[in-house]
Amino acid sequence: MRASLTKNPLPILSGEVVISTEQNRVAIHRAVRAGKLRKLAFRIYTSNLTDAPEKIIRANCWAIAGALFPQALISDRTAIENRPAEDSSIFLITQKRCSDLELPGIAFRPRSGHGPIEGSDTPFLGGLWMSSQARALMDNLRPSRQRSHVRSTFTREELEEYLDRMLRNSGAAAVNRIRDQAREIAPSLGMTDQAEKLSAIIGGMMGTVDEPLASRVGISRSKGLGYDPDRLELFEHLRAHLASHHFTARSARTGNSYLPFFESYFSNFIEGTEFEVGEAYEIVYDGIIPEERPNDAHDILGTYQIVSNSAEMGRVAKDASKFLDILRYRHSVILSGRRDMNPGVFKSKVNRAGESRFVEPDLVQGTLLGGFELLLTLMDPMARAIYMMFLVSEVHPFADGNGRIARVMMNAELHAKGQERIIIPNVFRTEYLQSLQALTHNRRADGLVSVMDYAQCFVAGIDFSDYAKAVIQLQTCNAFSAPADAMGGGGKLILSEGADAPWRRK
Repeated sequence: MRASLTKNPLPILSGEVVISTEQNRVAIHRAVRAGKLRKLAFRIYTSNLTDAPEKIIRANCWAIAGALFPQALISDRTAIENRPAEDSSIFLITQKRCSDLELPGIAFRPRSGHGPIEGSDTPFLGGLWMSSQARALMDNLRPSRQRSHVRSTFTREELEEYLDRMLRNSGAAAVNRIRDQAREIAPSLGMTDQAEKLSAIIGGMMGTVDEPLASRVGISRSKGLGYDPDRLELFEHLRAHLASHHFTARSARTGNSYLPFFESYFSNFIEGTEFEVGEAYEIVYDGIIPEERPNDAHDILGTYQIVSNSAEMGRVAKDASKFLDILRYRHSVILSGRRDMNPGVFKSKVNRAGESRFVEPDLVQGTLLGGFELLLTLMDPMARAIYMMFLVSEVHPFADGNGRIARVMMNAELHAKGQERIIIPNVFRTEYLQSLQALTHNRRADGLVSVMDYAQCFVAGIDFSDYAKAVIQLQTCNAFSAPADAMGGGGKLILSEGADAPWRRK
């Protein structure tokens, strides 16, 4: 329970913490004897009579810091991390010398130094000040002695990784403004050397200055091969999941001559290029291009040109540079009818889909290369196919056509090993997209694996050797139904009787 303090009110910080002063000392002692307060540490009391001291102090750490170290400046690694360090240390700058203060759950580690700079540092909670990014970066370039607690400053590698995140999230212009601000305030702080070092590191990472760098991400960025480390961490998560999963090998049927047509048709339908299947047939096999939709027709033709070419679909890259060549070539063919979308050329502007913001343009090549290196550790064709599709889809390397090229790259991995391809029919679109989002936002890989396994099982049950018979089978399985029908209960992707579903094997 939390005791009431309506009688003899005391100055309460954040609703439940009281700091003892000359003025309230007597009132505090009375409240303690009455069971309305309890002591947490020297000069610190609380009206919370139930929770552990560590929990209370940590929840109120900024208010406590402001009361014990008035007008202190949050500095060093704390100013960058915006939270207590892993060992619960909070680093501060005070205008008079103070000793470290160890409390349950928190340790305040003040050092004397220049106070807050008006117009640069900003007011924070509890009367504290927060260092500007420019000042915090320079502070983290100060020499730091190894102590019994965590380093007060970032290592050089940590600092470069932080600058890389700034460049990814805010862009080069914002980082350059911080560099300029550091030069402006450095003389008053006696940190001219740190300002120059910061400038050199930023220039080195941007490739404009010859500066030795310490981090992998910094070195890669300096060579024009910057990458998205958060995406690579996600790719490794998927890779590990796929490596531990047992997939059923489904050999491709012989004589499935119309499979590439339906692969092209459905892959484009998912992306909004919607034709009746008969219209698509006329585009591919009769050369009839609708006058009102020539670009859409060329999308289907471009995709078909790749997926119907057995030799092209049998090409699987064995090294990273070859991977990029194959990716760009296939995209150039798929989008050959849309010259305004720069087919075969990596994007120059960031792209989004709903809540997803894909990899920044200047990080596309490095992220693809890093992701491909992880792919090389996977041996199972289905594992490689799923990983490849997600890699390309998550990077979104082109201005348009990313979903189509991702699925083409996926099926090439399967075709090259004689395995059945994967098609995502209209009715299965929602499940497919939701499984991608679950992995992107929630790191749930199991849903994507289940969806892709089901889709491959569905394809394996369809006889694509005869166009008319294939259409009838696909209609029976609801493949042409709209996703909205599935959500409303009117349609669901049904496996044909010949499909080797996982639950039928049990």
